Amino acid sequence: MKIGIASDHRGFKLKQEATKFLKELGYNVVDYGTNSEEMVDYPLYAIKIGEEVRDKNIDFGILICGTGIGMSIMCNKIKCVKCARVVSVNDAYYSRLHNDANVIALSEDNKDYKEILKTFITTEFSNVERYKKRNEMVDNYDN
Repeated sequence: MKIGIASDHRGFKLKQEATKFLKELGYNVVDYGTNSEEMVDYPLYAIKIGEEVRDKNIDFGILICGTGIGMSIMCNKIKCVKCARVVSVNDAYYSRLHNDANVIALSEDNKDYKEILKTFITTEFSNVERYKKRNEMVDNYDN
């Protein structure tokens, strides 16, 4: 499994920690930046992860910024991307189980990020008919 990760300047420290954690678990993690705490524009990083997911170059994307909100808004503009702004393990679980999210957005100060990321990555989409139907409605909206 190949996981892409990116952050803005505010999410840089947590991105470094999360990358190390995921590599220790044996995941192939690709860092798409930023590479310091110098101020950057978060949309550039959300677009990069979204496009990599859309193009199937990575299986999942992880975005980290001050709140996770801006990254999720930008990333969700990219067709074929379902980015969930997640604050809890429960959010991570249902974003995958019901919504088949393929990108997760976290805030820079999320203390539960390890369990959240493990849950997000390991939870499979349920394939329950009502969730499939709803996800198809979301997917087809841009068409």
